[in-house]
Amino acid sequence: MIQQLSPTEPRPAEVDPDAPRVRFRHRYRSGTPASGSNRAQWADAAKGVCILLVVLWHVVVKDYLQIDWHVGVPVPGFWGALGEQFLPLRMPLFFTISGVFAANAAQRPWRLGARSRIAGFLYLYAVWLLIHTAVLAAAPQLPTDRATSALGLLEQLTITPSNLWYLHALALYFTIAKATRRAPWALVLVPAAALSAVAAAGLLDTPGNRAGLYQNLVFFLAGLYLRPQLERWAATASSRRLLLTSAGYVLALAAMAVTGAQRWFGVWPAISVLAVIFGITAAARLASWSALSNPLARLGRITLPIYVIHMPVLALLHRLLVVPVSGLGGSAQGLLVFGYPILLTGLVIGLSLAVHRGLLAVRAGWLFALPGQRRAEAAR
Repeated sequence: MIQQLSPTEPRPAEVDPDAPRVRFRHRYRSGTPASGSNRAQWADAAKGVCILLVVLWHVVVKDYLQIDWHVGVPVPGFWGALGEQFLPLRMPLFFTISGVFAANAAQRPWRLGARSRIAGFLYLYAVWLLIHTAVLAAAPQLPTDRATSALGLLEQLTITPSNLWYLHALALYFTIAKATRRAPWALVLVPAAALSAVAAAGLLDTPGNRAGLYQNLVFFLAGLYLRPQLERWAATASSRRLLLTSAGYVLALAAMAVTGAQRWFGVWPAISVLAVIFGITAAARLASWSALSNPLARLGRITLPIYVIHMPVLALLHRLLVVPVSGLGGSAQGLLVFGYPILLTGLVIGLSLAVHRGLLAVRAGWLFALPGQRRAEAAR
């Protein structure tokens, strides 16, 4: 079982799940982390759930809803609506956990963090952007952002990030956290919260994935600055608190839907805060159920290869499947329509991890870490 420290105990230098390095080998097959790791089970499980929801959402909107379903029941609409209910949870919780894990690194000198946290993530973003651009050109039917010109590629590299925007955001967010680390946390979080509210209300131009970039800075910074409070919240999570937070999240979503308040100033960030509180509570309670939390935690420790590989895999599968599945008869589609998103999500993740293992086997670890990074870290 993973050792969990009390929220008052200082954590030693920990294995960092967000620092890009070739440690994403599949070494956690026993259900326990590598020795010496002090990673919290709830945080890894939360990341595992987040990456599942990310892939599921992409499967639903980019493949499942593009199929011509003629089954006479509104199941595709159900899957689309269900995915939308997790929009305030997926990336805000993902970035909050990333901020929690980045708290120690933000206190270290620039020279120790700039290579892995800033240069490392920007390197990965650039490398995989080129790969995505090439692969997505072979699947033009997939509805997703893609660069179709040199100028478009330059724009995605700089100001309007692609589907890989999480990597771009981590480098930017960590730079901001380092630059403001001596400032009172309120002076950093309040402007970030205002930016999130302004972007969510549609008051800023947000082409591509800029909206996510603007809206999630506050959650990364909250995870970084409020780490002790978040760890204490997770350590004291109870079934009663889980019931209350889940009810609050559901009621807030219902109220937003009834009133059409999604674009009201401050509403979306406020609901995302409720979602993150619920997500941390649920992950903490889940940590006591090892049969489910252990596989999710293992998945949460290998999010990088899934994140960067799943879109090209999905694009190629979409090219292979969309026409044949659309052409099936009503009875055959009736057998597929309910479970198709779950089956395809599992297939995409499985193939992504298989590709990752294959790339490592042929010594292409440079696709998952800045070259020389492991040697630099070993010399510290």
